[in-house]
Amino acid sequence: MAADLGIGVIGLGLRGNLADAAHRPGRGSAVTAVADLDPGVRRRAAARFGARLVTGDHRQLLADDRVDAVIVATPDDTHERIACDALVAGCPVYVEKPLGITAESCDTILRTARRTGTRLYVGHNMRHMGVVRLMHRLIARGDIGEPKMVWTRHFVSYGGDYYFKDWHADRRRTTGLLLQKAAHDIDVIHLLAGGYTRRVNALGDLLVYGDLPRRAPGTPRPDGWLREYDWPPTARRDLHHVVDVEDASVMNMQLDNGVLAAYQQCHFTPDYWRNHTVIGTEGRLENFGDGPGDIVRVWNTGPTGYRPEGDVTHRVPEAGGSHGGADARIIDEFLRFVREGGATDTSPVSARMSVAAGEAATRSLRSGGVPYEVPPLDGELRGYFERGQEPSPPRRRQ
Repeated sequence: MAADLGIGVIGLGLRGNLADAAHRPGRGSAVTAVADLDPGVRRRAAARFGARLVTGDHRQLLADDRVDAVIVATPDDTHERIACDALVAGCPVYVEKPLGITAESCDTILRTARRTGTRLYVGHNMRHMGVVRLMHRLIARGDIGEPKMVWTRHFVSYGGDYYFKDWHADRRRTTGLLLQKAAHDIDVIHLLAGGYTRRVNALGDLLVYGDLPRRAPGTPRPDGWLREYDWPPTARRDLHHVVDVEDASVMNMQLDNGVLAAYQQCHFTPDYWRNHTVIGTEGRLENFGDGPGDIVRVWNTGPTGYRPEGDVTHRVPEAGGSHGGADARIIDEFLRFVREGGATDTSPVSARMSVAAGEAATRSLRSGGVPYEVPPLDGELRGYFERGQEPSPPRRRQ
């Protein structure tokens, strides 16, 4: 085993479990440096990881040549600045999704990675979830023929707590939840359909959380936040002082390969999961539950009436850990990419295209559903990333 990669983590908030997954001393990587603006987080991180460097300034972390790669898990509106600083410093970087909050900010990151030759990886961990990998495999081997339509529904029961009690509720920091939250789902739609969105229209509104009690500016989040939940959604209190993103939205997409897709998101449902339906020229598939042990059904005979069991039932493989084992798998891939380069299941191009589609859809819903074209990615830049990025060795010899 080569020496452990020294991992710097910038931002230890809601995605702090990525740092846990990367901290495996003696087994290939260890969190050796942490940057966070919160002094309390920094104190806990020092004890949690035994980090050699704990700072409030990410630039100090990037200046340490014993940091071999960094994970950026800060609020979305900071990704462009911090990721570009890491790339310029020659430090391979994992950027948590979404890559940016506009297509332009994503393009700036991609151009910087291309110019510097530093390795860029984007944390779309749903590509490593068992249910997505299973559906993708069934489609790739032709179980439903050629995909022609995709429908995705996202039920978000904890939306009022996860997304309306902190910075996520402020569109200046996210653009909107049809980008921030849906970046995962749009990326999965692109993966399953085999194309990228070129035209969108959308509708949405702030149906529930716009009129609920908010905290005063500067007031900390309530004790028990993300541990204690209220029901029904209208009983929620202590929302962020700015709430101007939509809590319900619907989006229609036309992909560049002709596939039609639809996406729906609601933040006040009783249950929390994603339901994907893919219809091809020879059948359809649909998942029921999206975690380990749940099922994907395939219908590929017919025509018939309603058949709840389908023709074939596939079970999502069992897996432990956060996000059904996806966080550990995506960190494994990132660490291999830092050491060796090469192809990855995640894609900076698709990460950019999911943001671009979400941004265009948000513009559409805020202008009454007017259709918008999704801005294409520069062809030379797209080709660079689709070829796997040029070699860029780690910062120190392993």
